[in-house]
Amino acid sequence: MNEVEEGDLVARIEGGAGVIRLNRPKAINAVTLEMFRDIETALDRFESDPTVAVILLEGAGERGLCAGGDIRTLWESSKAGGDLGKILWREEYILNARIKKFPKPYVAFMDGIVMGGGVGLSAHASHRVVTDRTKLAMPEVGLGFFPDVGGTYLLSRSPGEIGTFFGLTGQTMNGPDAIHARFADWVVPAAKLPELREALTKVRAGATATDISKLINGFATGETAGPVAAKEPVIDALFGFDRMEDILAALKRDGSDFALATLKTLNEKSPRGMVVTLKLLRLARTASSLEECLVREYRAALEVFRSDDFREGVRAAVIDKDRNPTWSPPRIEDVTPEMLEPYFAEIGADELKFNQ
Repeated sequence: MNEVEEGDLVARIEGGAGVIRLNRPKAINAVTLEMFRDIETALDRFESDPTVAVILLEGAGERGLCAGGDIRTLWESSKAGGDLGKILWREEYILNARIKKFPKPYVAFMDGIVMGGGVGLSAHASHRVVTDRTKLAMPEVGLGFFPDVGGTYLLSRSPGEIGTFFGLTGQTMNGPDAIHARFADWVVPAAKLPELREALTKVRAGATATDISKLINGFATGETAGPVAAKEPVIDALFGFDRMEDILAALKRDGSDFALATLKTLNEKSPRGMVVTLKLLRLARTASSLEECLVREYRAALEVFRSDDFREGVRAAVIDKDRNPTWSPPRIEDVTPEMLEPYFAEIGADELKFNQ
């Protein structure tokens, strides 16, 4: 066993597996800039090592793979007029794109809580395993933000309007719904993960993606749709619009318990965040690649980082925890085209670029 421990990240070779373990269990493995850099270093090593047949991403502790990025530190930098957002999101998004194109099978154990930045590290993997404990969400709109880390790419490729629903509401997916939404591939009972993990470490060099799929299939339940999937026809009718005003009007008209509960949820979110999210999701539908979506997300993220809404959303959810943000502007109808323009404008020398 060849082990490197770098505090918040453990990277080691176990048999034929290059294991990457997010190692901040007390913070549900929230990812820092240093951890993204350590993952890049680990992937460099595992890609060039001929004995490594498969990558395995896992989270330390019992609570989840990853609760997202280190939001508190980003908030502090935003308040101080710093540039952490510009640096962190650039490196994170480049890593997200690398994971999608990684030349060796990359298996993500999406057990427990998987949110935000944790989705970026796992849902672009070639082999995505959820469990009976998975709680996957992209809740960024509640922070005055939008589903980033390629979230707009993933959500726009969910069936029907399921992705629009999850992106705007921040609703949690269970394992089977994550498969239905195309964020994951297999449900494996959490109790079987140690056995699957051991089997993955016994895989030898030259194993193909198909070999890994067959191995995981032997542990999977075969579930492919959860409770939200059952509501897809209703969700398609209510969220099939390109303007937030029309979605809210449809929910009011419908008047069902589901529609009213959804309306209540949306009324708690950042109006500007919802409008930006919906536009990004619609643009993502015609995107030819994950990279194209990440470039657009990076432009919008830099604008979010400068915004009062982001600082206020994080304050209410993470800092003061009063769950009572004061959004700017406070109503959907007050979000003007002029307000939106900077989120979608080209940013010159700061544009996100990928190594081809």
